[in-house]
Amino acid sequence: MKKINVAIVGASGYTGIELVKLLLNHPKFNLFYIGTSSGEESIEKLHPALLDIATFKVEKSDANEIAKSCELAFLALPHKTAMSFAKELLSLSVKVIDLSADYRLSLESYEKYYEKHIDTENLKQAVYGLPEINKEKIINAKLVANPGCYPTASLLAILPFKKYIKKNTPIFIDAKSGVSGAGKKLTESSHFVQANENFVSYNALKHRHEPEISEHLVSQGVENKIHFVPHLLPLTRGMLVSAYMQVDEEFDAIKVLKEFYKDAKFVRIRNEAVSIKMTAGTNFCDIYAVQKDDILFVSSSIDNLLRGASSQALLNANLMFGFEEDLGIPKIAYVP
Repeated sequence: MKKINVAIVGASGYTGIELVKLLLNHPKFNLFYIGTSSGEESIEKLHPALLDIATFKVEKSDANEIAKSCELAFLALPHKTAMSFAKELLSLSVKVIDLSADYRLSLESYEKYYEKHIDTENLKQAVYGLPEINKEKIINAKLVANPGCYPTASLLAILPFKKYIKKNTPIFIDAKSGVSGAGKKLTESSHFVQANENFVSYNALKHRHEPEISEHLVSQGVENKIHFVPHLLPLTRGMLVSAYMQVDEEFDAIKVLKEFYKDAKFVRIRNEAVSIKMTAGTNFCDIYAVQKDDILFVSSSIDNLLRGASSQALLNANLMFGFEEDLGIPKIAYVP
């Protein structure tokens, strides 16, 4: 079978190189085009770790050139830039998986928390790419909005318990991420001297991922108020989310999780506390839960660059083209 040509637009960042690594070994997709805003350099210059592994010339991103040879494009671009490029690609009949926030939210929420949207028609058609809740829609999608890393871990932790959560009570989410979640661009908070041997919350109760979590919980029938506080860990990669909810009754939380995710290939239910090392380097989300009186504690672990971005995007691509969802998806953790 002839491989399907795909493109990566915005390959200079961390999610970009993860996509390159995954696609180089994929049996059905052929990484044909790599683009950045400037182009005119080799992939090994952009990512020195790829010396003698990949020999691509990095192009200046051009939708018309991509459409000549590729059926799908992964957009690892900043918000606003992504929707401009997606709009053009979709008009040229190229399928798109967008890793930015541009198609994850309703128009009202996007313009409240980001800025004016310039592709409202495609926004209406975008499918939120969390396969555990939208698998059938993803299969038929032309535009997939890849979920954020914090929302992925949070939604997967909370949704199994939607019928048990006490109405009109808040849900508290305490989330922690490795520094790679802040992206490749240097900031004061991601500077080694500031991040190393340190631990800090940021954008408490006003992070942009809070409305994404809330909106997609509501779409699944959970209308409780969300209070979200992210923290920065002195680690390169990994994410741990702790969610606290009030519930109406006693139940076996582990049994509920196992039943809810019985058909999910990339959710593992643990009988003990989860850790970042369990999932680093994989597409798995590991979840643990325990109840005390009317309080339910749920903890989930993912790799923020993979399940929170690149490998989830590739899984969505598998579904869009009729392949097995786990084809070429990483399963073995980086241990020790």
